Amino acid sequence: MIVVVAIPTFKRPAALEAALAIVTAQARAVTDDRVTVRVLVVDNDASATGRSVAESFEVSYAVEPRPGIAAVRNRAIDESADADAVVFIDDDEVPEESWLRNLLRAHAETGAHAVAGRVVTRFPDDVEAWVRASGAFIRPVRTDRQAMTEAATNNLLLDLTLIRPLGLRFDERFGLTGGSDSMYTRLLVSRGGTIRWAQDAVVIEQEEAARFTRAWVLMRTFRFGNTAARVNIALAGSAPGRLMARARMCVRGGVRVAGGLVRWAWGTLSRSLEHRARGLRTAYRGAGMVGGAVGYAHDEYGRRRASA
Repeated sequence: MIVVVAIPTFKRPAALEAALAIVTAQARAVTDDRVTVRVLVVDNDASATGRSVAESFEVSYAVEPRPGIAAVRNRAIDESADADAVVFIDDDEVPEESWLRNLLRAHAETGAHAVAGRVVTRFPDDVEAWVRASGAFIRPVRTDRQAMTEAATNNLLLDLTLIRPLGLRFDERFGLTGGSDSMYTRLLVSRGGTIRWAQDAVVIEQEEAARFTRAWVLMRTFRFGNTAARVNIALAGSAPGRLMARARMCVRGGVRVAGGLVRWAWGTLSRSLEHRARGLRTAYRGAGMVGGAVGYAHDEYGRRRASA
């Protein structure tokens, strides 16, 4: 079995170096006469700022000049044409001990088309109290080997031998807005694929400390709502189906806005930081859904590229 661990990157050489130090060690540890693991870096920077880091670890390296994470993920799969599976991990994540071994074990035991692992966010020591209270980084609690209908690609194994016949590609309409992973995995399940959860395959997300602000959390939440609505509309199929999906997203988003503002108001009256923070996040997510329903696409990754 040939497995490729693919790390998309864009102008974060220090983070990439930290990820590669652990990933390459784990790749060597699990490689034996049954499994061969290769590591691949796909750089979305046309000036190839990640090349020297990749070469210092003697891993495969490719530049994908088309902007957007969807194009990078498609390029990673194309570069893995001879592989049986590809594992995606972000360049700002560092795996915990035995992450890769546990992910491969879950795949071997379940035979699933895809296996998703746990992502844990590490907070800076001086993070604002509002950010902690908002619950922005609390992820769903799942049981080991649980079946899933959707997954992110920041800790995901794809069995290419099972997926190739399904003809799936990451939708590049979502490349700069986010949501291509939701679109891909939901399509996978709709075409008969299976996704299983690997509780003990853990990576630590190390976001830049400057991002842990109230404004960044709220815009991140807005983007989640926006992409969720856009994915639902894109998956609706026919024109009447898309129209109905837009109407549903408008209603659901509006309910979230109203409910979130009520909770925020209650938090203000009761002096509860948690109610204020979580209520505002709920309202922002609803606003993102309404925006997506009426055709607005929040270009978060495009903004990050511009700032980088």
